[in-house]
Amino acid sequence: MQATALVATTRGYPDSGYIVENVHAGSIAVVDVQGRLLYASGDPHYPTFTRSALKPFQALPFILSDGPARFGLTRDELALLCASHSGEDMHLRGVESILDKIGLAPGHLECGCATPLFYEFTGQPVPQERSWTPLHHNCSGKHSGFLAWCRLHGAPTRGYVERSHPLQQAIRDTLAEVVGMPADWMPVGLDGCSAPNYAMPLSRLAHLYARLAQGPADPQLGGAMGMLFDAMTARPDMVSGTARTDLAWMTAGGGDWVAKIGADAVQAIGIRSAGLGIAIKIADGNSRALHPAVYGVLDQLGLLDDERCAQLEGFRQPPIRNARGTVAGDIRTLFTLTPQAASDS
Repeated sequence: MQATALVATTRGYPDSGYIVENVHAGSIAVVDVQGRLLYASGDPHYPTFTRSALKPFQALPFILSDGPARFGLTRDELALLCASHSGEDMHLRGVESILDKIGLAPGHLECGCATPLFYEFTGQPVPQERSWTPLHHNCSGKHSGFLAWCRLHGAPTRGYVERSHPLQQAIRDTLAEVVGMPADWMPVGLDGCSAPNYAMPLSRLAHLYARLAQGPADPQLGGAMGMLFDAMTARPDMVSGTARTDLAWMTAGGGDWVAKIGADAVQAIGIRSAGLGIAIKIADGNSRALHPAVYGVLDQLGLLDDERCAQLEGFRQPPIRNARGTVAGDIRTLFTLTPQAASDS
């Protein structure tokens, strides 16, 4: 990976200045709706596991089969199919509603159990007396969509996460067609929720989001892309949750930006009005470096007016505090996007 230094953390004292302590390398790709590379930093074509940034596109086989209408899913429930949710009450109710509509129960989910992300991101203590079920896993919305596809097509619900299952074959084939790559060119890996996940050049992930942002204007999948974009941008709180970055990006975008983070510091954003797709990967997987990098890209692309700057100020150069709350340093960006010759990605 020909990564470049994107973000640094510093340490020192406010009265004597800060020096760089750590440097986080990574890559950035910015493309247009045709997939032409416009700006980059590092290696914009580095093969990157998409992680949860893939979720809207893992839902495509279900949407293309008219699944939402067949089961009467609402827009909010469709947003959950794309979510890395925080396990808040609204998320749990939404997933339970999907499962009820398809005649299944939380026990059918094969994502595993996990503590809701709500506690990590809000800083609230995790209740010691609580136990968690697969419903609380941040991927349970995606998995409810997986199960809905199985019910729609009469496929086995048991083992739906296995690579050989018809659902996962449909996802792989659909994704390969949409990305425009042979399926065997996309390395496959086991994701945190036990479903297959795929790697692709960072520029291809950016192109997916440029197309997603265009919604119904996409020439290949306009109806499906439109449904996904509308659901995600109308309910970014269902896609993420309280104090989450995707909620912040999409709220600041005001219905023009669609955003999805992935584990190990992957971020993809589509900008409808500008016809842009953005994908970022921090090489060491450190998410604290990711968020200032996202702000830096948006700023350098001229997408942050005064109002958006104010909304997102906390991500620009966040302070690092010690256990007493004293500022010990900060996180700052190092990169400048390099214009490209509008080459195909």
